[in-house]
Amino acid sequence: MADKKMMKVTLVRSLHKRLKSHQACVRGLGLRRMHHVVEVEDTPATRGMLNKVSYMVKVVEA
Repeated sequence: MADKKMMKVTLVRSLHKRLKSHQACVRGLGLRRMHHVVEVEDTPATRGMLNKVSYMVKVVEA
C-alpha cells in the first residue's frame, strides 16, 4: 500500500489585514501563527488552498 504524500507548510507572512477567505484557508491548513509548521496531506483540496495563499506560505514537499 502506498504511503500518503505529505507536505510541510510554514506560515511566513502575517494574517493581519488579509482577505477573510485567505485567513480561512490558512486556518483550514492548521496554521495558527507566524513560523508555525504543519504537515498536510497532498490532495487537490489542500493544493487549492495553498495556491490561494501561496504568497503567505512556504511549502516543502516530502
